[in-house]
Amino acid sequence: MMCNTSDVVFSILAQKWRIKAKGEQTIHKKLFMIKRILLAVVLTGFMISIANAQSSYKTGIGLGIDFGTGQTLVGPSVKHFFTQNHVGQFEALFGNHYTILDAFYEYHKSIPNAAGLRWFLGIGIGAGLYKGGSDFLLRPIGGLDYKINDVPLSFSFDWRPTVFIGDGDSDFEPARFGLGFRYAF
Repeated sequence: MMCNTSDVVFSILAQKWRIKAKGEQTIHKKLFMIKRILLAVVLTGFMISIANAQSSYKTGIGLGIDFGTGQTLVGPSVKHFFTQNHVGQFEALFGNHYTILDAFYEYHKSIPNAAGLRWFLGIGIGAGLYKGGSDFLLRPIGGLDYKINDVPLSFSFDWRPTVFIGDGDSDFEPARFGLGFRYAF
């Protein structure tokens, strides 16, 4: 009489689960269920590791500062990672009777051997609002974003030269910079 591996497995499982020989279909069902559960656990762990590797944080909310030639503006800032590399940054900045509402698209990339540090390049548009008028802003942006490991804080520094277009006039300020201090989650 020849004995195959599945018979041995079934008899061991039958003894372990106290199932009679007629319960062979029950053993098949339980094995199938165990395989499905194990596969689900492995896939969940894999997806969590991929999500953690993509970005050190998903969203940061905090303070944005725009400074350089001219006035300094301060206000709330939000940075959100839509994917690993594609990021949106939104700001409402206030200072000296002038308000800027900005929206930036940024492409982020990790810097090898520098945990938590990323470089980014992008473009932004905005509106500059003041008593008696407004400006349309075109703002290329490039800089560094740093998320402290195991601490929910991120910092950014960028260069954001600005083209102001409004009231039949335009102006260019190359010396504009930004700082961001955000709570990251």
